[in-house]
Amino acid sequence: MGTKNCPETPRQKMINMMYLVLLAMMALNVASEVLDAFRVVDSSLMQTLKSVDSKNDQLYASFDQAYQENPTKVKEWKDKADRVESLTNALTVKITDLKEEMILRAGGSKKEPDASLNRKSWMINSKGDTIVIKKDDELNVPSEVMLRMKKGEDLKGDIVELKEAFLSFLEEDSPIRKTIAQELDTSDPKIRLKDGGEKKTWEVELFDSKPIIAVIALLSKIQIDIQNAESNILTYLYSQIDASSFKFNKLGARVFAKSSYILEGDVYKAEVFLAAEDTTQQPIILINDEPLEVVDGKGIYEVPATTPGTFKWGGVIKYRTPEGAYNSYPFEEEYIVSKPSVTISPTKMNVFYMGVPNPVSISVPGIPSEDLIVSVTNGRITKDGKDYLVYPTAEDINGRKTKVSVNADFEGQKRFMGSMDFRVKKVPDPVATIAGQASGVLRKEDLLAEDGIFAALIDFDFDLKFTVTQFDITFTGAGGYSNTWSSTSNRFTNDQRTQFNALAPGSIIYIDNILAHGDDGSDRQLSPISFKIR
Repeated sequence: MGTKNCPETPRQKMINMMYLVLLAMMALNVASEVLDAFRVVDSSLMQTLKSVDSKNDQLYASFDQAYQENPTKVKEWKDKADRVESLTNALTVKITDLKEEMILRAGGSKKEPDASLNRKSWMINSKGDTIVIKKDDELNVPSEVMLRMKKGEDLKGDIVELKEAFLSFLEEDSPIRKTIAQELDTSDPKIRLKDGGEKKTWEVELFDSKPIIAVIALLSKIQIDIQNAESNILTYLYSQIDASSFKFNKLGARVFAKSSYILEGDVYKAEVFLAAEDTTQQPIILINDEPLEVVDGKGIYEVPATTPGTFKWGGVIKYRTPEGAYNSYPFEEEYIVSKPSVTISPTKMNVFYMGVPNPVSISVPGIPSEDLIVSVTNGRITKDGKDYLVYPTAEDINGRKTKVSVNADFEGQKRFMGSMDFRVKKVPDPVATIAGQASGVLRKEDLLAEDGIFAALIDFDFDLKFTVTQFDITFTGAGGYSNTWSSTSNRFTNDQRTQFNALAPGSIIYIDNILAHGDDGSDRQLSPISFKIR
């Protein structure tokens, strides 16, 4: 009988509609292992975001230090750096707020951090609250917020404004313009035949019909791109502090000697020159009223060193002004001749590390060690036999505030002998290892033979140890399932070992949330590691 004579009842229409909805849900269902992968990717991206943010904080600290030392010279570039910080912070927070809005619309909620978070997707909002995602595979909310509410279009506009602001700080021929443009690119994707030749916008390509955990990961990636661009522009601006210092308004006599201490029988040699050189004319240099030969604006003064002692010498540099008159710039210098001596002082590097004693060997030819006065501007320095130990108190990546200075006592008078700048770094993060490996393929027998996870400092010369205090292990089997077991020490728990025995070849174990405590008192978050079981 035809459908015209047998119209569908309301109940039959409802059943048909439910069947169509079910088919649509089955078609849109996202595999759990794919969602787990997005969760892992987003966690890794947030760790990277923290690292880039820490690097940028160090750059801002360098601007602050440089400004304190020379406000007039640095002000222009620090003002631009402050503008960069304001723009990037505002946009980064806005993206974090977008994540929170979508999660809450999708049924997520605030939650106090606990062990159960290791089995869920979550984020930290701009206020420091933990927001838990209820359904990783939610598809409607991202499209609703980012497309129908046009917040994706608004985000695109904000990124374009940030890119234009950054590019305005650069010269037209700056080599990093292309890098900034690529990092903040929001152009629409090319038309692809496999998409039916349909033209898509940037926001549709990123946010349409994507599960919420994937959209969260994409937004985290955008935040990293923004902060990488911030790092590049800050590095460029900092380099311009000295690059712009081409002008001078003061002339002065300068004497450059290879050393103020020479050995008996050797030759004392020094370059005498005017600090600001004009290649169109040569200065006149007089030593004891006798002219010194000048080559390329420099005079070379040489005198044999025949007897030990302190010797003073000096003269005057005459330079013709644009009016034709001569200005005179007098100078005085001295050098010390000492008996031959040798100092063997192996040096590792000009870097100190916080939390450990840093050995330094210091000697001045011809000066007894008991007559040396050694100081450091960052921390303290103590005598250790013939050598010294330095204990820095603050990190100094660029070596701007950590200087070891040496003075000598000459018959009751304190005389400066020299100084050296050092960088100060934190002890590098150790690497988590199992059976001496940080990743790769691991035999099941080797895994079962190990007691736990160890933290190793790779290529670090100082005797400092770290002990793992907690970690999580996620086991992923061939069927795509995953479960997480936690340990609150460096040792494997009984539950974890039970899972080890059940591992099949090809299984993946992923270890994260690794914390380690060092002998220097610091606690470190270690990078995740993973292994494939053979």
